[in-house]
Amino acid sequence: MDRVIVYVDDAAYAQQVLAPLCGRPASARTHWVLVACAPRMTHRVSKWVSHSTRENWRTKWADKLFAQIVPTLQAPSGAVTTVVAKGPLAELTAQLQADGDSMATVAPVVDARRPKSEPVGRVDGRWSSASGTLGSVLTGFGVLWVLALE
Repeated sequence: MDRVIVYVDDAAYAQQVLAPLCGRPASARTHWVLVACAPRMTHRVSKWVSHSTRENWRTKWADKLFAQIVPTLQAPSGAVTTVVAKGPLAELTAQLQADGDSMATVAPVVDARRPKSEPVGRVDGRWSSASGTLGSVLTGFGVLWVLALE
């Protein structure tokens, strides 16, 4: 059985990424290892919340995420294992690769996490979140003009 390790943090985006992989004929004999990558808590929040409360929140968040993704992967009768990431992904990947059934093949890793940056440009007649970048560029040009004129 082929193993595929998939990192997810958003169900809708992950389903778009995984749709082509689930449609192939070999997906019926694929063992999917879903790794939930929970959002990071800010320093201010984590200062006031206990470790067990953070772990409970992370587990509940992952259960909701898995409830949305697992049915689409099990439809072609593939096996699914769920894991919640609690540390660096490089270490977790090495551990999951070592836990594999056969040491001869390395399981492919699919990063189905939503990208953090948004495209630059106009969206629906207004500037996207990159407008702050435009302001920074214009300020930089203004400073350069002032320096050039001195």
